Amino acid sequence: MNKITWRETGMATEPGQYRYRFGFVVVTARDIAIWQQFPEAVFTVIEPSVYAEERIFKLGTFELRD
Repeated sequence: MNKITWRETGMATEPGQYRYRFGFVVVTARDIAIWQQFPEAVFTVIEPSVYAEERIFKLGTFELRD
């Protein structure tokens, strides 16, 4: 299962799409708020459908790391 850190998004400060490996990842205001409170949080990356025209990933659950 792929994971992503705030650093890997370039420390995103605004919601939007950010380049991620072989496509883009959507970062929401909620995701950013979590990262601002817990900078070391790691999100699970949800892969797009194999039938999707674009490779746009989404963030799922997160875990806190020390």
